[in-house]
Amino acid sequence: MHRRSNADGVAPRAARAVSRRSFVRSAGLAAAGALTCGPALVAAQRRPPLSSRYSDLRRHFLFEYYPWYRNDPWEHWPEGGHHPPADFGSNFVPALGLYDSRSTAVMERHARWIAESGVGAIDVSWWGPDSNVNEVIPTLMDVMKAHDIHVAFYVEPYADDHARNYARDVLYLIKNYGDRRHWDCFLLHEYEDATTGPIFKSFRTILPDTSTDCHGVTTPIADYAADDVWKRQTDAVRETLRHDFDRVTLLADSLHVGRTQAGGFDGIALFDNYVAPDTWRLHADNCTARNLLFSFQVNPGFDSIVFPHPEPDTCYKPPAFSPGGGVYDWTRAGDRTAAQDASRGRIAESFKTTVGLQTSAALSNAKRGFFLVYINSFNEWHEGHQFEPMKDRANLSSEERALGYHNPENGRYRLDALRDLVQELIA
Repeated sequence: MHRRSNADGVAPRAARAVSRRSFVRSAGLAAAGALTCGPALVAAQRRPPLSSRYSDLRRHFLFEYYPWYRNDPWEHWPEGGHHPPADFGSNFVPALGLYDSRSTAVMERHARWIAESGVGAIDVSWWGPDSNVNEVIPTLMDVMKAHDIHVAFYVEPYADDHARNYARDVLYLIKNYGDRRHWDCFLLHEYEDATTGPIFKSFRTILPDTSTDCHGVTTPIADYAADDVWKRQTDAVRETLRHDFDRVTLLADSLHVGRTQAGGFDGIALFDNYVAPDTWRLHADNCTARNLLFSFQVNPGFDSIVFPHPEPDTCYKPPAFSPGGGVYDWTRAGDRTAAQDASRGRIAESFKTTVGLQTSAALSNAKRGFFLVYINSFNEWHEGHQFEPMKDRANLSSEERALGYHNPENGRYRLDALRDLVQELIA
């Protein structure tokens, strides 16, 4: 288990500010030079608008990435009461099988797939400095660096008091995976004016203080934090880093734009694939009215495992297939094709919608020179929105077929569909 460290091995604040500033400045000048010298300028002028606004557009696409799978002993694969190796917590069998996220070979294969898609960064699910996920980060960053992929982080609700640890957690990530690695592959997000800085988002950020179940019973939400708690945390991040970066961008997982602003966040970035693209314009307008940024994720929908809930009075409802809420017989080729078509359609719709909204001159992102597309997800197998390749249907074992996995005929159709969309935009 990783042990927390205060500042051992980290440069004093004054020296740290100089090194961070010099790193950002030199990177910015190099990018600017690449776009303003001779033939490169002519080429840039012929590119689509986004490609001419940012020095490396692929860094503006990030896969949500989950390094939490284990197979010795099993962790996460048993999700939902399943019993691996044959029966595990996903509706799909991965092309790599039930892998261990600590495996360098697995990370290498992931990095190659990510690079092939045209995506230039990952957004890593992080569960606190003492988590076993944190232990994976150094090797993961080494591998991603070798494949020219940058790394950002989002903070998970790893404890009931996670809101009160927010500033500490952000600074921990910057010190350990920025400073100590000399900023070799920590993502510094670029705005259109060429200013840069780290970007963080968080899950379960703006919550109600109570919840009422289907029986009318109201209980407190354990990890609720008031807006002023978040504001103190976001203020602390900005005050500590104000001399170090041009910008620090903090995003909340919320549609409550008033509370997002009251908490001191720059904008919103959602995880919920049930928030459909045809609603995003309304949320973008709400953000624009408050000068907040927004990022709506590219996604293939939702095809989650069903959690066992034997209690007769449970309020649990199995999650619906998205988009469309269809019910499919996964043994039938026609049903599998229909589900695949729905998923592929959501990928295209979500991609075009988020790009369109983020580049609309009437909305806040374009006004503030911000463009960032999260892709949900590379490998969240439990919820079924992974772009990581699955086994082709023909390669399932007889036992896997009997267990009813939803694998399509072409197990990498999602990654291929995304690659075509990304590469068309950044070409």
